[in-house]
Amino acid sequence: MTEETMNTASTSIDEATFAMMTPYDQMKTLLRAEMADKPFSELFSVTFDHRGAAVVGHLLLDTLEEQGYSIDDFDAVGALTAAAVPLVGAMVQAAASRGEDLDGFVMDFVYPSVKGPSIANKRVILLDSWLSEKSYVQTSSLVTLRNGNELSLDFGVVEAQNAQVVAIASLIGGVDMTEPTITVVNPVNGESHALPFIEIFHESDLKA
Repeated sequence: MTEETMNTASTSIDEATFAMMTPYDQMKTLLRAEMADKPFSELFSVTFDHRGAAVVGHLLLDTLEEQGYSIDDFDAVGALTAAAVPLVGAMVQAAASRGEDLDGFVMDFVYPSVKGPSIANKRVILLDSWLSEKSYVQTSSLVTLRNGNELSLDFGVVEAQNAQVVAIASLIGGVDMTEPTITVVNPVNGESHALPFIEIFHESDLKA
């Protein structure tokens, strides 16, 4: 047995046991296996896995509702990075399965900056896959959480579309606060905004 095979076997999940878990524990199990011995991951192997993709949209919607943001409180969800694109798609599909309308979009530095249906006059949530001071491999994370630079630019782009940012959310977060917030500054008018930060999982809970 090769070392790669042994590593794969050590993180394999018994399907019968997995099927009996709650969606939350299913996702937690997949994330733990992906994060083992890694400082950071874009989580594609989880979010594009049929098991992860089937539950992640509902988990995001449910966690947002638990934090006070029901589907009636926002009209669209936007991916801050490519890693968040499958999450946005999953949320749109999960909302549709509940009979709710939710649009998705992607933030991009190549014109147009907002790719997807128009967000003009809409309430939006900005989404990432892993947003944490420890997720330093992803350029945006450390810069964003310490200085707000990249997120401030995204925030300014959204506001320029006459849209309102309701909150920032992430599948995995690592902001150690009782009531997590991320401060952004609109680069156009210099106005500062403290945006609620909602994490589905805290990274410390996923490190076995």
